[in-house]
Amino acid sequence: MSDHETTSRPGSPDEEGRSSEDRRLLHQRLAVRELLDTEVSYLHMLQLCASNIRGRLHQLPQGDLDVLFSNMDEIIQVSSRFLHGLQETASKEEEQVYLIGKLFLEFQEEFERVYKVYCASYDQALLLLETYRKEPELQQKIQNTIEAVVPQAGPSGLSFLLVIPLQRITKYPLLLQKILENTLPDASAYLVLQRAASALQDVNANINEYKMRKEVASKYTRVEPLSLRERLARINTHTLSKKTTRLSQLLKQEAGLVPRTEDKEFDDLEERFQWVSLCVTELKSNVAAYLDNLEAFLRFRPHECNLDIPGGPVEQYSSLSRDLQCQAFLEFKQRLEGLVWRPLCNLAKALVGPQNLIKKRLDKLLDFERVEEKLLEVGSVTYEEEVARHTYQALNSLLVAELPQFNQLVMQWLGQILRTFVALQKDLSEQVLQRAEGSVAQLPHHHLSEPAFRKLVEDTLGQTGSQLRAFRENFEKVLPPPTVQPLHPGSERQVQALLSRYGPGKLYQVTSNISGSGTLDLTLPRGQIVALLQNKDTKGNSNRWLVDTGGHRGYVPAGKLQLYHVVPSEKELRGQAGPREGSQHLTPEPTPAPVCSVPAVTQVVAVYPFVARSSHEVSLQAGQPVTVLEAQDKKGNPEWSLVEVNGQRGYVPSSFLARVPSPAPWGWTLPS
Repeated sequence: MSDHETTSRPGSPDEEGRSSEDRRLLHQRLAVRELLDTEVSYLHMLQLCASNIRGRLHQLPQGDLDVLFSNMDEIIQVSSRFLHGLQETASKEEEQVYLIGKLFLEFQEEFERVYKVYCASYDQALLLLETYRKEPELQQKIQNTIEAVVPQAGPSGLSFLLVIPLQRITKYPLLLQKILENTLPDASAYLVLQRAASALQDVNANINEYKMRKEVASKYTRVEPLSLRERLARINTHTLSKKTTRLSQLLKQEAGLVPRTEDKEFDDLEERFQWVSLCVTELKSNVAAYLDNLEAFLRFRPHECNLDIPGGPVEQYSSLSRDLQCQAFLEFKQRLEGLVWRPLCNLAKALVGPQNLIKKRLDKLLDFERVEEKLLEVGSVTYEEEVARHTYQALNSLLVAELPQFNQLVMQWLGQILRTFVALQKDLSEQVLQRAEGSVAQLPHHHLSEPAFRKLVEDTLGQTGSQLRAFRENFEKVLPPPTVQPLHPGSERQVQALLSRYGPGKLYQVTSNISGSGTLDLTLPRGQIVALLQNKDTKGNSNRWLVDTGGHRGYVPAGKLQLYHVVPSEKELRGQAGPREGSQHLTPEPTPAPVCSVPAVTQVVAVYPFVARSSHEVSLQAGQPVTVLEAQDKKGNPEWSLVEVNGQRGYVPSSFLARVPSPAPWGWTLPS
């Protein structure tokens, strides 16, 4: 038998090997073809959903469309580039399988990034579909739209289309595994395909983990407006047990009995988040105050006041004020509310979710630490305890992964709000200057340059300051020395009782009204005489003194008391003027304390403000002109004067009044 006959015999090992290799290569090519064909049809279906179907669902609000189709546009962009790469591998048949494996490895991170967002929002999209099924008319319109574009969707409708991306990302590892099974282990593409298949399996595992974290986060970020009764109704034995256990764990940590779990990475992220939250809160408070002040400013309408001055600058100012109030300032307020205030409020609301997650993480951390202790001691935990461990790990991983991005976004958002606020202020100033340009041109000094005008203002202010100082010096020359508040008529008996009990060195007078805020604090009017019992309180605070009013005892601020100088009566003075028995010389008659007296029916001025405390008195403002009718009260006491102020008559302290000399006319005007 010849060699040719031997090699060509059917069923020989070489022929079987070649046949097996050919079959493997054929199956490999079929698997590659399946990958390419299904990718083409998958991308085509995504494009139909994003353009044709989404564009025809006019009956659905934009918010629903955003939830239903999520980030499908991003998936289309990634899949388009991926398909382009797959099609380019077809021109290199010998290296095609190797290039496919490399392509999957290149797109691993992008696949995980776009698909995890879509998968996390898929459950919310299903909830929307359930609500549509409760409205038959709306459901029928949606179904008709889908059947017109994708007839093969059938009765499943939107559910059939929305699940396609989830099916595709989970099918990639299976398609790669099919190609890998038909690749020789010693081929150069084998290891690359193996790595690609493993990478896509990791992508799916990470997507599932991310989806679970999002579900946990959504559970704890929901803020339900519950009443007190509803909150109490939720308390049960299980809840009390959990909270008691957490409190016990926290107390052990505070006492140093068990170690506290340290997580520097999270602590740094939380510190920055709290700092960002504080910035948002402070800015919101400041903008709210700004809006309140702006509202108060807009309520003031000077152009509506009738000054009864026809023509000239008054009419120009009124016209300018009306123009600014009704247009420029009003438009600025509307833009400020729409472009700054509302975005700032939305930003503050966006912080609530992460704040709740951070608080919940602390609770779950206490559960986690307790379970870890039990695991070390016993070696096993219950199913509920294992769930608690996984919940903490999911929350912690989610916060560590997303807090940096969240902090960065909030800072960008905050910066944009501040830039908008500055831009609005700039626009307002430009509008005001533009509208006031015609009026400014008519001012007497509009021709001066800015340095010259600044020098003019400085010189004028300096001249005016000199005039004010001269007036103050002249005014101070005629002012009586500051005296204590006179006694209220009829309070002499109370002062005599305090004087006889404590002596003159212990009497003090209240210099301004005191409103007691504490249980032992006294409320006293200005001018009240009290006796000092102790110059500090029970805690040793020397700023609060214990005093006696003659009827009540309590604490008052030490800064509102000054020593009271007792003025001897006329009888005492006459008694002191006579000679003492047994003396060889006369004691000089003491001079009574000077009391500022004012002649009757005199025009004077009030030096200090005075608040009337009864219907017999009248209030004064510092600098107010006063007509003195009688320089004493009905008992002849010169410390009180009967005056007339603004048509009202009443008594005021004489020491609060003074004559004012008529200085030379003074004033200031801008030089022309």
